[in-house]
Amino acid sequence: MSHSANPLKIVVIGGTAAGPKAAAKARRMDEHALITLIQREPELSMASCGFPYYVGGTFDDRSLLICTPAGVVRNPTFFSKAKRIDALVETEAVAIDRNAKTVTYKHLPTGEINTIPYDRLVIATGATPIRPSVPGADLNGILTLHSMADADKLRSIRDAGQVKKAIIVGGGLIGFEVCEALHLANIETTVVEKTAQVLPFLDSDLALLVQNHVCEQGAHVITNNGVAEFIGESGHLTGVKLDDGSELPCELAVIAVGVRPNISLAVAAGLNIGTQGGIKVNSFMQTSDPDIYAVGDCIECTSLITGQAVRAPFGDLANLQGRVAGQNVIEPGSAEFPGITQTGICKIFDFTAGITGLSERQARALGFNEIETATIAGLDIPTFMNGKLLVSKLVAEKKTGRILGFQCVGSGDVSKRVAVVATAILGRLTVNDLANADLPYAPPYSLALDHVIVAAHVLENKLKGRMQGIVASEVKQKLDQGAPLFLIDTRNPDEFEELRLGIGEHLIPLGVLRDRLNELPSDKAAEIVVYCRISLRGYEAAALLQGYGWHNVKVLEGGLMAWPYPREK
Repeated sequence: MSHSANPLKIVVIGGTAAGPKAAAKARRMDEHALITLIQREPELSMASCGFPYYVGGTFDDRSLLICTPAGVVRNPTFFSKAKRIDALVETEAVAIDRNAKTVTYKHLPTGEINTIPYDRLVIATGATPIRPSVPGADLNGILTLHSMADADKLRSIRDAGQVKKAIIVGGGLIGFEVCEALHLANIETTVVEKTAQVLPFLDSDLALLVQNHVCEQGAHVITNNGVAEFIGESGHLTGVKLDDGSELPCELAVIAVGVRPNISLAVAAGLNIGTQGGIKVNSFMQTSDPDIYAVGDCIECTSLITGQAVRAPFGDLANLQGRVAGQNVIEPGSAEFPGITQTGICKIFDFTAGITGLSERQARALGFNEIETATIAGLDIPTFMNGKLLVSKLVAEKKTGRILGFQCVGSGDVSKRVAVVATAILGRLTVNDLANADLPYAPPYSLALDHVIVAAHVLENKLKGRMQGIVASEVKQKLDQGAPLFLIDTRNPDEFEELRLGIGEHLIPLGVLRDRLNELPSDKAAEIVVYCRISLRGYEAAALLQGYGWHNVKVLEGGLMAWPYPREK
């Protein structure tokens, strides 16, 4: 801690999330430090994750995006009076001199250039939206949603009510949040995703369930097709041409294909850049210069699962990192940020999609080949409490049982389940640990066996060889290839009449299965797939059939509720 006669000079570059957090933490650690915050934008400490909800009309007061919980706007006066931090807005840091330990900055409205000394520096320069380098990308009507100015522009478009058709370029988190916001404004919205599926952090079956929900809400989704060209007249956007040559009319396009770390200052200062294109830092948030720290979207993090460098531009992590850096600029080495489990969540109309850790696809791509997964469907709370659907997928190592990842989608309480498994991954817990977790239970909040515990039970059964599972996409692929699957729907006739897969299945209710074994293939090695609404009865049927000698019986994981393809009604 500095003494008032010789106060530490702390400079923080970047005023969105991580920077203000670092500055505020430093002030709480040292009342006498001289702290300066340099921010390029006019606003400070913006809740940028709230932008889509402001655009969509969830709330109308713009100042709520830059307020404290007590309702005080975080402007330079607030930082000066409440925190004794000198916040310079509309000011761009243009150079870092590591030898002289100074930062040169430019006041954008006047062009005035000044230099400020530092003892310790925090770089929180964030990231910049990636824009496709295709013809017409400079037309009016093409926006991103990254800054307050972007949010203001999209909100004004929403309020004017003149745009009829919009294209969202990119089917990730931000893309779907913007899709919902515009759709709620009665704008016909289409999400265009270049890859084979939306929400790349999910495995394909769960991503397709979310895509189906979006389409049921009246929005449109196009996959396996990118934007080849923006089309316009008199400088204004009128449509897009896709890779397949088709054209879609629109007056608005929102680009949401990811962000690129802002590292130019760090590069010019000679700081080390990591393998993923972000500033390289250690667990203390120090760069290759021990007096310079970096936090937020401009840095690389360490995966707590793989140990590899990853980029994770999320607001919660920015705040955690800012807090660690703010403590360390006053007391070096006193706080650490060890890494991340890559946990994320988003609201998509009436669905929520969340993930923590690795998906199956990511795990296999990273060399985790000896893994097992379990996909389940079920309610978040009991039927008599109006429970809502959840579909989840749990991923673990076969040998150790260590949990590697969890995905959850649906209209139920996804957040709670993702949070539980995120903590389990952080603690390096196993499937067995989760299968016996003492979680809170009461009907308004959970089933007696919570959704994540059931997922662990199913995965435990698979790991111990008590159950063979098969996911929807594998069933469909086998049927498309003409494989001789014998499918058994174990529900009751009235359930079958209401909704069924319609893929050549045999209706044999669980209660009569023992009496109808003669209807099954005589070849005990025949591949049989059993299921019900969520495949609980399917699992019981599989155990029954194995008891009578059929040894290639598989349970359709998640049952009808996890089937992402067309069904018969």
